[in-house]
Amino acid sequence: MREEIQRLRDENNRLKGEQGKPTIKPSTKPDPPTPPDHSSERERHRPKAWKKGSKIQQIRIDREQVLRVDPGILPPDAAFKGYEEVVQDVVVHTDNVLFRKEKFYSPAQGKTYLADLPPSYQGEFGPGVRALVIIFAFACQMSEPKILEWFRQVGIQISAGQISNLLIKDQHQFHGEKDAVYRAGLASSPWQHLDDTATRVNGQNQHCHVVDNPLYSTYLTTPWKDRLSVIDVLRNGQPRTFRLNGEALKYLETAGVSGLTRRQLSHWPQDRDLDEATMHRLLEEYLPDLGTQTRKWILDAAAVAAYHTQTEWPVVRLLVCDGAPQFTWITEELALCWVHEGRHYKKLFPYVPQHQQLLDDFLKHFWDFYRELLAYRQQPTLEERTRH
Repeated sequence: MREEIQRLRDENNRLKGEQGKPTIKPSTKPDPPTPPDHSSERERHRPKAWKKGSKIQQIRIDREQVLRVDPGILPPDAAFKGYEEVVQDVVVHTDNVLFRKEKFYSPAQGKTYLADLPPSYQGEFGPGVRALVIIFAFACQMSEPKILEWFRQVGIQISAGQISNLLIKDQHQFHGEKDAVYRAGLASSPWQHLDDTATRVNGQNQHCHVVDNPLYSTYLTTPWKDRLSVIDVLRNGQPRTFRLNGEALKYLETAGVSGLTRRQLSHWPQDRDLDEATMHRLLEEYLPDLGTQTRKWILDAAAVAAYHTQTEWPVVRLLVCDGAPQFTWITEELALCWVHEGRHYKKLFPYVPQHQQLLDDFLKHFWDFYRELLAYRQQPTLEERTRH
C-alpha cells in the first residue's frame, strides 16, 4: 500500500512538471520482503496433546523366535517373568529367476509355441522391481539417478533408460484405475471440493486441480484454470462438447449478452452436442465480429449446458471452493471454503482497541463454530441440528 501511494505521488509530481522520488539502488541485493501471512490454517488446527502409543499391536509379525537365557548364568532363585518383545527389521535382496520357457515348433502349422511367464511378470523385470521404481519415484520423491544407484547397489542390472520407461510407458492399467477411482468418487457424494495450485510441467507454469471429498482425492493438471478448464477437470479431460439450449440462453441473458446475439444463437442447432471445432466454426461463420468477452460467455454457457446433460460422468451438484469466478455457474449450488473465508478477517488491522477486541472475539467464535460443525458431521444429533 505504501509503495502504491508513493507511485501515485510520483506520477502526480511528474504530471505537474516535477520529479518523483529518486530511486537509489543499494550496493548489495536486499532480502525479498516477507508477504503478509493471511492463511487461516493455524487457527483451523487445534494442537493435540502428544501421547506415545503402543507399537507392538500395530506391527505385523512375519516370524517369531524365542531367545532363551543361558541356564548356567541364572541364580537358584531366578523366577520367569515373561518376555520382552523386540525387533523390527527389513531384508533387501535380489530374487532373480532364470525362467526357461519351453519352445515348440510345428512344421505343419509353421508356428512356434512358447510357454507363458507367470502372472504379473512381463519383460525383463519382475513385479518387485517395477513396483519399487514407482514407489521410489512418486512416494519417496527420489530422482531417477538415485533410483538407478539404489538398484545397482543391491545387484540389479538396470539402465537409466529402463527406469524412465518403467515410470512413463505402458501404464494404461494405472490410468484405468485412476479413472475408476475418480468416477466412483464423483458418484459417492452430491458435493465435491475443488481447488487448484500452480505447478510446472516441462518448465511451463500450469495448474494442478485437486478434486476430493472425505472418501478420495484426484489430481488433474491443465494449462489454464478458466471455467472451460474446470469443466474439463470435472469430465476427466474428455474432449470438449458444447450444447445450445434453454439453460445456455438463460445463462447468456444473465451475463448481459445482447438480445440480438441471443436471437441469432437460437437459430443454431439446439439440444445437440457440438464438438469444439464445430462450435468455433459456427462462431467464425455467423458471429465473426463478437468481442472477446462475449465469445467467452457463449463458449462457457454452451459448455456448462453440455456438462449438465451428459451422462458419461457424474454431474456434481454442489461445489465447495474458494469463490473464484471460474467456479461459478458450473454447478447447481456453490459453497465457499471455510478456510478461505477465514482469510478475509485476517486481512483486517483495526487500530482502535475496542475494534481489535471485537475482531478477536469474532474470530474465536468463528473457529469454535467451525469445530462444532466438524463434531456434528462426525456425530450428528437432532438437538445439534436444530440448535441456533
